[in-house]
This record gives sequence, C-alpha cells and structure tokens, in this order.
Amino acid sequence: MDDAVTTNNEDRDKVLATVASSIHDFCDKNGNHHIYAAGSSAARTRLYQMSISRHYDELCKEFEIKGLRNKHWEPFQKNVNYEAFLANRR
Repeated sequence: MDDAVTTNNEDRDKVLATVASSIHDFCDKNGNHHIYAAGSSAARTRLYQMSISRHYDELCKEFEIKGLRNKHWEPFQKNVNYEAFLANRR
C-alpha cells in the first residue's frame, strides 16, 4: 500500500470523513489522547488544513485543535498555514 499515490478518483471528502470518524471512535474506546496529523507532503497537509477549516465550527464543539507553526503549537486558526495538527477531545 502506498499512501503517497494520488488517485484523483474524487473520494477526498469521503476519505477525510472516515479519518475524522476514526479519531472519534478511537477517543471513545481509548480515552482522551492527543491525535497528531500531518500529510505525507506539504500539499496533503494543506488538504487536511482546508478540511479542518471547512468543518471547524462542528469540530471545535468536541475537539481542541492546534496547529504547528515555526516549531510551536498554537490554537488552530483559519487561513494560517500549519506544518501539522494536534487534536484532543474537550
């Protein structure tokens, strides 16, 4: 399996929704742990950021989300480029 392949089969939102659901299920079963996410490339990390931004109002009700910028974690803000993301259940 190669996670760097780009298939362009237009299932991006479905895949990202599955990842979000998996994080939710993980926290339900294992408690409140920090979940780290970063893409395998800068473009994929940007894709994650756009998805978080698009669903932020819903996500922030249950999760605290931080972004890594210049080697520091800060509260996630829309329209700010991050290198990685950290989320934990509130």
